[in-house]
Amino acid sequence: MYQTCKVIAFDADDTLWVNETYFRDAEKKFAKILSKYETQNKIEQELFKIEIKNLAIYGYGVKGFMLSMIECALEISNYSISQHEIDAILMIGKEMLNKPIELLDGVEEVLENLQDRYKLIVATKGDLLDQERKLEKSGLLKYFHHIEVMSEKKEMDYKKLVKHLDINTNELLMIGNSLKSDVLPLLRIGASAIHIPFHITWSHEEVSVKETQDSNFDTVYDIKEVLKLL
Repeated sequence: MYQTCKVIAFDADDTLWVNETYFRDAEKKFAKILSKYETQNKIEQELFKIEIKNLAIYGYGVKGFMLSMIECALEISNYSISQHEIDAILMIGKEMLNKPIELLDGVEEVLENLQDRYKLIVATKGDLLDQERKLEKSGLLKYFHHIEVMSEKKEMDYKKLVKHLDINTNELLMIGNSLKSDVLPLLRIGASAIHIPFHITWSHEEVSVKETQDSNFDTVYDIKEVLKLL
């Protein structure tokens, strides 16, 4: 299945290191700050709506999340939120940006094993500065030939990546935790994908069972299992 593979692209957040867990923790802290205005469930629902609305403006990442939290806080409080509370919300985001990088188990072992047999790259969504910072702090940069921070991960975006890499689509294998972003678009353009589910998935990245029907890809639950497939 992977005989033609020459380049392996790894998603970063929740594939190489922990990420979504920090967003869920941040949402709880945010809801606590706004608890006198609304219930936690309502606050999280409204925040999600605002995040999705703002994706086209801010893109993915902590900075856009911070701005969406502030917008949500203003709306939920009917613009009565205090400066102190706004500052506390900003601190949530700053704490996220300063989190240490927690590599997922087996990541470095897998990269070490594959680096001499394939060209390894990172293909991830998010804020460029933040993702560059995380890669630098992760100690993993030495394994990768190329870093691609993408505003979106749709078919056209992957076609552009393939063209940039100067390879055929069947020579690209993507490994990531999101069916929506890291698997299905690759299969549609004729590339390969391996799915490694993370225990938390952002609602925006969820797909239905129907969307994955008749899709030919492997799912593993530990990144080290990738070595058995390759």
